[in-house]
Amino acid sequence: MKERESLATRLGFILVSAGCAIGLGNVWRFPFITGRYGGAAFVIIYLLFLVILGLPVMVAEFAMGRASRRNLAGAMRALEPKGSKWHIYGYIGVLGNLILMMFYTVVSGWFFAYLLRFLTGRMEGLSPEEVGAAFGGFLGNTPELLLWTVVVIALGYGICAMGLRSGVEKAVKFLMSGLFLLMIVLAVRAITLPGAEEGLAFYLKPDFSKLTWESVYAAMSQAFFTLSLGIGSMLIFGSYIGKERSLAGESVYVFLLDTAVALLAGFIIFPACFAFGVDPGAGPGLIFVSLPNIFNEMVAGRFWGSLFFLFMVFATMTTVIAVFEHLVAFCMDEWNWGRRKASVVLGIITFITAMPCALGFGPWSGFAPFGPGTVVLDLEDFIVSFNLLPIGSLLFIIFCTTRYGWGWDNFIKEANTGNGLKFPVWLRPYMTYVLPLLVLALLILGYIDFFS
Repeated sequence: MKERESLATRLGFILVSAGCAIGLGNVWRFPFITGRYGGAAFVIIYLLFLVILGLPVMVAEFAMGRASRRNLAGAMRALEPKGSKWHIYGYIGVLGNLILMMFYTVVSGWFFAYLLRFLTGRMEGLSPEEVGAAFGGFLGNTPELLLWTVVVIALGYGICAMGLRSGVEKAVKFLMSGLFLLMIVLAVRAITLPGAEEGLAFYLKPDFSKLTWESVYAAMSQAFFTLSLGIGSMLIFGSYIGKERSLAGESVYVFLLDTAVALLAGFIIFPACFAFGVDPGAGPGLIFVSLPNIFNEMVAGRFWGSLFFLFMVFATMTTVIAVFEHLVAFCMDEWNWGRRKASVVLGIITFITAMPCALGFGPWSGFAPFGPGTVVLDLEDFIVSFNLLPIGSLLFIIFCTTRYGWGWDNFIKEANTGNGLKFPVWLRPYMTYVLPLLVLALLILGYIDFFS
């Protein structure tokens, strides 16, 4: 077997792992979900679930990756007891990365398109009705959707083809640095808008009377899905690091960066929405309809709109590059392919499989998998978000805590190897019995919520 590649620095590992987690869940879904379910009180419950749900599963993924030095499928095959079949989910999880990119690359292309629209001034002077019509027209323009999807795929796999250190690590360091810089500038501008105080109060002053069981479930769901756990997206970066640092401490750093981006996104969205009388719980259209209307009302709106969509491009591309890297690593590990061959072949496959999502807004819009108003994207998102992520996380927990899988002793030894914060051994009953029930409840509640 060829010598395993490794990341050049500890900072590179933390930023690449955080970049994988940071994406649409943080900067698109988190603000409108928070707006819909009551603001600050929702945020507090969300943070609680991040700690009790997300962190343990993240440590498990990193431990499996570092112990095996392989992709998800190879990791489960290397660590499973002799004669068991855990590796079957490993292959399904790798496929889940591809299914995720079938729609994620298409949606990422929307941000590139809107960045160009603001840079060139095409959004200036449009009425609210014209802004809404422009987004609808854009979604119906299948050739343009496919063009931007190609841009995203070519950039992502092009970076992966350059190498782990010289491509993936360097690119994500740049994107993450730019991401935080842009977020700080945008947040300062948003909170200094006239009338922003009401938005800050909504975001920072909890009113627990607004909490319902539905909002508690939504917080649990958002906390779980924002970290992209369950399909090995984190595991692959665990396979690229040494044993100098314990994994609980490294997971905390990744968790803090991911959470910081979500919270900063709120400081951008809520002050701006309240300053201009826009409903912050308006749903996915908040980004492409409501916010462009806000930028059109602001002084230098073209400049601020361009900065915002550049920030969104950075956020989505960190995830794209990280997930592409897992797919590339799979081909390299399992079939001994070179990076360039894997990147080219996967680029072609990813584009072909992304076409149904793009076509779903145009020629295939008649295909409504879950009834009127739904599209191909909804089916693909359902497969990943409501099935593979929770089921995969449940399996990882069982795999790492019971004798039927890798086992608790092996997991805790790997997780606590190295200097830094140790994973508490006394959490074994929680990890073994309570956490699986919580994830199972999330899975069941997700089905009930989706089909109700």
